[in-house]
Amino acid sequence: MATLNISIPDEMRSWIDAQVESGRFSNASDYIRDLIRHNQSEKDAIRMALVEGELSGESELTVLDIISKSKNKT
Repeated sequence: MATLNISIPDEMRSWIDAQVESGRFSNASDYIRDLIRHNQSEKDAIRMALVEGELSGESELTVLDIISKSKNKT
């Protein structure tokens, strides 16, 4: 496993320490690895949504139509 040394503000270190103290993470490295895994998952989900959108074809709707439909759903 590789090692990475980073510099972060004291407030961020305190946040990490609090996450570890909560018991959810065994140490700071575990917390950082979890952040990276979530970021990777988000990027993959965005990439898949873009591919799905491209494969769905062209819409007959205008941007204003889409915005109007979106507002009507809420």
